[in-house]
Amino acid sequence: MKIGIIVAMDKELHQLQQLFSSSDVLVQKCGIGKVNAALGAQRMINEFHPDCIISSGCAGGNGDDINIQDVIVSTELTYHDVYCGTAIDDTTIYGQVQGLPARYPADSYLLSKAQQMDSSLLIPHSSFQVHSGLIVTGDWFVDTREKMREIIGHFPDAKAVDMESCAIAQTCYINKVPFISFRVISDIPLRDTDASQYHNFWDTIADHSFQVTRTFVESL
Repeated sequence: MKIGIIVAMDKELHQLQQLFSSSDVLVQKCGIGKVNAALGAQRMINEFHPDCIISSGCAGGNGDDINIQDVIVSTELTYHDVYCGTAIDDTTIYGQVQGLPARYPADSYLLSKAQQMDSSLLIPHSSFQVHSGLIVTGDWFVDTREKMREIIGHFPDAKAVDMESCAIAQTCYINKVPFISFRVISDIPLRDTDASQYHNFWDTIADHSFQVTRTFVESL
């Protein structure tokens, strides 16, 4: 099975590349944001022809049960910064690109494998949890409570907010490639005021944060 893993940043790339040695697993950096993510996914599909694609990296978390270093596995994905209006089509909802799905479901087989993982066995002596739920994507680094409240106002069920996953999901949908996203929570915007949690994540606790992705790939 050929597996493609897409990340946005060098620090994510370096961590994940250290975890995989098989030629059947390709880890590539796309760059930050939706356009870079879509271009990176299409390039990977055209050149590597993967059987599935995984979006991995960090994200802001939402929910009383979500903590830094927890992992969110996407059940479905949508955009938090897309609005096509109602002038032409009054059935298109907030977050939906007209003519495409309102939400992109994760591949059912990949999701079932992800939900079978026991977080207590993934990294010994670690207290993080694996959650499944909605991931929302937009071209905005969420570093204020006000922006997070605005996003959650539209998507109260969102577990994580990132800048790439839904764009990769859309590209995979168009190309009929199975897709899922694994996002490590680096910060909780509603509990932070100046992105200090995000910076502290990379300075002190990012080590081993992507072991869940490795364990998932090994299970396929």
